[in-house]
Amino acid sequence: MKRVLVEKNRYFDSVFLMRISREIEKLADVEQAVVSMATPANVDLLTQAGFERKSNVSPQDLLVAIEASSEATFESAREHLQSLLAGSGEEDHAVTRPGSLREALGRDPKANLALISVPGEYAAREARKALHAGLHVMLFSDNVSVEDEFILKREAIDRGLLMMGPDCGTAILSGVPLGFANACRRGTIGIVGASGTGIQEISSLVHQLGGGISQAIGTGGRDLSADVGAAMTRFGIDALAGDASTDVIVVVSKTPAPQVAQAVVETLKGSGKPGVVHFVGAGEREADSSVQFAPTLADAAYIACDRAGVEASLPGKTIETTESARGRILGLFCGGTLCQEAWSIIDQAGFAVVSNVAGDPEKKVHAETQVAGHALWDLGDDVFTVGRPHPMIEPSLRDERVALAGADSDVGVVLVDCVIGYGAHEDPARSLGEASRSAVATAKAAGRKLFIIASVTGTDLDPQGAPGQRAKLEDAGVMVAGSNAAAVNMAIGLLRGAS
Repeated sequence: MKRVLVEKNRYFDSVFLMRISREIEKLADVEQAVVSMATPANVDLLTQAGFERKSNVSPQDLLVAIEASSEATFESAREHLQSLLAGSGEEDHAVTRPGSLREALGRDPKANLALISVPGEYAAREARKALHAGLHVMLFSDNVSVEDEFILKREAIDRGLLMMGPDCGTAILSGVPLGFANACRRGTIGIVGASGTGIQEISSLVHQLGGGISQAIGTGGRDLSADVGAAMTRFGIDALAGDASTDVIVVVSKTPAPQVAQAVVETLKGSGKPGVVHFVGAGEREADSSVQFAPTLADAAYIACDRAGVEASLPGKTIETTESARGRILGLFCGGTLCQEAWSIIDQAGFAVVSNVAGDPEKKVHAETQVAGHALWDLGDDVFTVGRPHPMIEPSLRDERVALAGADSDVGVVLVDCVIGYGAHEDPARSLGEASRSAVATAKAAGRKLFIIASVTGTDLDPQGAPGQRAKLEDAGVMVAGSNAAAVNMAIGLLRGAS
C-alpha cells in the first residue's frame, strides 16, 4: 500500500528530511519512504513514483509518502517519523530554533554568515534579507532563476559579501566545513569552486599530501555559465588575493563557457598570487609564470601543494598492473564532478564512452537509454533520486547497481567513488564492500573475472575516517586508487592489458 500524508506549514531542511527518509526505510516491511517539502518538483516526482498526487499544497507543507506492507506497518512508520521530527524526546526544536533571520541575529548578533535551505521560490528573498543584514550567504537551495542569481551576486559584490550559490553544497570557511565538506587541516591553499565534489577531491588530496586549506569558497554550479559570468568566482579570487592566510589560489569548475573561462584566468593572473586552474574536460593548456593548468583534480592538488612549498608526491598518479580485463567499463558515481572527470579521461584516452554528464552533447545519454558500451552514470542526478535520498547520503541506490553488475556478462570493470565527510553517509564503504563481494562472487560463479575499482574522497579527520574506509573496501577485494583520476587510469590500464 502507498499513502501520502500532508502536514501543513511544517518546514524542515531538505538534507535533514533525506536522513529521516532513510531512517524510515530501515523499518521492517517499509518498502519506500519519502519525506520532503511539497514543492511542485517534489510533488511531480512522487507522482512519477506511483504515489497519490496531492492538490492544494504549498512548498511550506510537509509531504510524507510511505509504501508499507500493511496499515499497521504504515502507522508504526508514521509514529516513528513523528518521533524523529520531534528529536526523539530531546529538546523541542520547533521552540528552540529561531523562526526568522531577525530572531536568529537577535540571539547571536556576531553571526556573519547565513546558510539558507528553503524552497526555491523563497530562497532569493531570504538570501536578499541576509545580504541586507550584512551577512555572507551560502545558498544551499536550488530552483532559483538565473536572473535572481545574477542580481543577488551583483548585490553581494557591491556590499563586499560572499554569495555562494544557489545550489552550493560545499565550503570551508576559516576552518569550518559547511554542507558536504571534508575535515582538512588549516593551511595556505585557497580554493574557489563551481563544483562541490571537485572542491572535496582537491581539498582532501591537499590534506593527504601534507598541505592545508585556508578557505574553500563554493559558488554554485552555474557561476561560470555565460549568463552569470563567473561573478562570484572572480570575487572569490579577489577575496583570496587579499587574504593574508592564502598563498596559492585554486579554481575548479565543470566545463565553463569559453569567454567566461578566459575572464577567470585573467582575474587569477591579476591576483598577484600563484594560481592553479582545473576546468573539468578542458584538457591541458599552456601555463605561464602565474597560472598553471591541471589536467585532473588530483594534479590540481599536487600543483597547488608544490607551489605552496609542500614537498609531496601525487598519490596514485601512476599505477602498474599486470592484470587485464575484458568487457566494458560501468561507472557508478555519487559525485557529479568525479563522474564527469572520469568520462573526460576515458574519452581523451580514445575510448568510446557515454555519460549523463558528458561534456560532449553527442556523447550525453539519459537514464532510460540502453547502453551497450562503456558508460558512466552520475547517480546523484534528479532522475535517479525520485523518492530516494542522494546516494552520498544513502548509497544503497548505487550499491544495488554494483551488485547487479556481477550478473552482466558484458561488464569487465566497475568504477566507483566513495565520498565521505560531513553530510555524507556514516559508513559508505561497508555497504559498497558488501555489494562488491556479491558482484565479484556472481561473476566468478559464471566463469568471469570482474574488477571493481574505487577511490575514497576524504581525509583521516573526517567522521568516517578515510584510512578505515579504504581498508574496508580492500578487504572486500576492491582495488583502491589514490585519487579519482588514478582509479580511472587503472581501469584504462586493465582494458589495454586485454587488447
